[in-house]
Amino acid sequence: MPKMEKPMTKSELLAKIADDTGLSKKEVGAVLESLGGCIAASIGKNGCGKFVLPGLLKVQKKKIPARPAKTGVPNPFKPGELMDVKARPASNKVVIRPLKNMKGMV
Repeated sequence: MPKMEKPMTKSELLAKIADDTGLSKKEVGAVLESLGGCIAASIGKNGCGKFVLPGLLKVQKKKIPARPAKTGVPNPFKPGELMDVKARPASNKVVIRPLKNMKGMV
């Protein structure tokens, strides 16, 4: 492949996959939409919290617990000063980890 100056756009990606597989751009678009739906179902509210694209990546939902408010915490940027830390509600984070084949591509 020639050197790429910028990332592929969606239409460029659809065209490249369509050329490589012999499918139409519309069919490739439908496959990508289905893949997005599978990921959403897996990491969504009723999903298992994990989705693996074999050999490439793993998408996980990570639950971050609530953090209580604290007072009188040492300020890391101004030694000797104390500060107050606001409470933070619980949240969910999406973590994407590369698998072996993707690590080998770099």
